Amino acid sequence: MTVEATTERVLRLLALLQRRPSWTAADLAAELGVTDRCVRRDVQRLRALGYPVHAVPGVGGGYQLGAGTRLPPLLLDDEEAIATAVSLRLASGGTIAGAGEAALRALTKLDQVMPARLRAEVRAVHGSTETLMGPVAEIDAEVLVTLARACRDAVRVRFTYEARNGGQHERTVEPVRMVTTGRRWYLMAWDVDRDDWRTFRLDRMAAAFATTWRFRAREHPDPVAFVQRAVTEASYRYLARARVRATVDQVREVVPPQVGRVEDDRDGWCVLVVGGERLDWLAAHLARLSYEVEVVEPPELRDAAALLARRLAAMAGTASPDSV
Repeated sequence: MTVEATTERVLRLLALLQRRPSWTAADLAAELGVTDRCVRRDVQRLRALGYPVHAVPGVGGGYQLGAGTRLPPLLLDDEEAIATAVSLRLASGGTIAGAGEAALRALTKLDQVMPARLRAEVRAVHGSTETLMGPVAEIDAEVLVTLARACRDAVRVRFTYEARNGGQHERTVEPVRMVTTGRRWYLMAWDVDRDDWRTFRLDRMAAAFATTWRFRAREHPDPVAFVQRAVTEASYRYLARARVRATVDQVREVVPPQVGRVEDDRDGWCVLVVGGERLDWLAAHLARLSYEVEVVEPPELRDAAALLARRLAAMAGTASPDSV
């Protein structure tokens, strides 16, 4: 057998090992059309190249591709290569400090080895796509990794936190989960000093480090719902509740989760909870929905809606002079 044929078979073996967590020698031999002994030799070749292929003994054992001390090259099929390249292009304009530059470096490497036909497809997708992004809060990649490990290992974290008024405070928390809205990252954690659940914006954290204090996981609210409630309600002057004659899914299509919370009601209605600093803004926000809306609270929002209606009637030229 030629060297080229052996190299091609070893690359096929690597692709198979990356496809699923575990393979028996017999299954690999059947896929490659070789003997078990040949599979063992090819596994040794992969190990010599730096790929940590583990052999698991026993009836349910087999070969597994593990994590090594360095990152070896990956084999990607056509769909994986296109998805990775498109994702890297999007990540180059992301919210994690330094990730954009790293994504561009990775994209350059991938573009260099990608077949021309796939490169053309990726550039076609990129060339025909625009990303509509508002202002985003950039976070430190090290903070993100520190918190992720602390959530996984159930260890307390300490950090300096910048409050909304600009003051800074030392916080000690027991982290549970991170939630991203696309524009910002949040941590849901048990605040040790305040003895309660809290949310923290990652872009306001500094000098975060994991302690050696392990904590026992306690019952906690759903992280996504908890963060959504904090983002959409807690930080605003006014909190509006309105009934909307539509399904929950229909309202969620036009109201992002970081803007409002939608609850199921009855008889074809749902309840939208949304916060704002101004009642006129809330009235306009509800008025733009393409569904029938009933204000539940606060009562002042009805007055703001009535004033908005008179102004719109005046703009349309249908209001009497003394009604505005």
